[in-house]
Amino acid sequence: MNIDNKNIIEITEELSSEYEVSRVLRDYPKDTVIIKNVKGFDMPVISGICNTRAKIAESINCEVSEITEKIIEASDNPIKVDKFTDFSEYNTLEANLDKIPILTHYKRDGGKYITAGVVFARDPVSGIQNASIHRMMVLDDKRLVIRIVPRNLFTYFQNAQKEGKDLEIAIAIGMDPAILLASTTSIPIDYNEMDVANAFKDGELTLIKCGDLEVPQADIILEGKISVSETVREGPFVDLTDTYDIIRDQPVINLEKMHIKKDNPCYHAIIPAGFEHKLLQGLPQEPRIFKSVKNAVPTVENVVLTEGGCCWLHAAVSINKQTEGDGKNAIMA
Repeated sequence: MNIDNKNIIEITEELSSEYEVSRVLRDYPKDTVIIKNVKGFDMPVISGICNTRAKIAESINCEVSEITEKIIEASDNPIKVDKFTDFSEYNTLEANLDKIPILTHYKRDGGKYITAGVVFARDPVSGIQNASIHRMMVLDDKRLVIRIVPRNLFTYFQNAQKEGKDLEIAIAIGMDPAILLASTTSIPIDYNEMDVANAFKDGELTLIKCGDLEVPQADIILEGKISVSETVREGPFVDLTDTYDIIRDQPVINLEKMHIKKDNPCYHAIIPAGFEHKLLQGLPQEPRIFKSVKNAVPTVENVVLTEGGCCWLHAAVSINKQTEGDGKNAIMA
């Protein structure tokens, strides 16, 4: 991960990955924190790389006031990735989640959860690749259960079910904040989020060929398949509003390999309902609102989903008012 070390808070006290790390991270809601000494693990935990708008703006080389414009520009003008590398900078092992300091966040959680994992999959029908963040609960050292909401990955999964073939995936954890942001953008289903990330990176993004998938360089990359026939109960899990989501039957991921960076890898953990969670889920929706309002009120200036509304439930829309009906039209849009 490309993180400015000068602004990182280091915690050296030994902490358990069960509850203790999460409790300490809650004390630093807008800082970038590294937990150096996780009991039973050699790998540190990092959190808070995207928990302020300033950090997100810095990652995509713009001012905070320009974030919406920058996301729209990159989404409308993606740059196809043409730079690739291999796993020579990684140690490749049989999948073993027990080697990674995955956190249990809260007492009622269903188990340990991967919260900053970007899932890469290719549509069995169209062949188009998608990248998206999903929560994944640990079942054992080689199995996860993934919460899939009805978006692109859900469509790919349904297509795999129709063909009766498990869906090949890769999970990347610990990467450049700009790539995380690109993975959360709302773009047409026939677009590739990594081409948006490449636009953020001015065409300099390098990906790794991972089977049939193309994934960014990350501290941890897991390879496996989503089972089209096996489901288990997933949850409870603390959602965006700091309340518990319901328990559902969700698909199982069977992992095969894992690739761990040789040079100082960290496990990136997003605290559920923390600012990193809220901004990565909500902020990429601001360009969608901006575009919708602009169709009705061309003088719209900016849109912000507020922290008080969990970056999801409450939007502030700035317009250069021209007529008495502009405010109402913006609300309707």
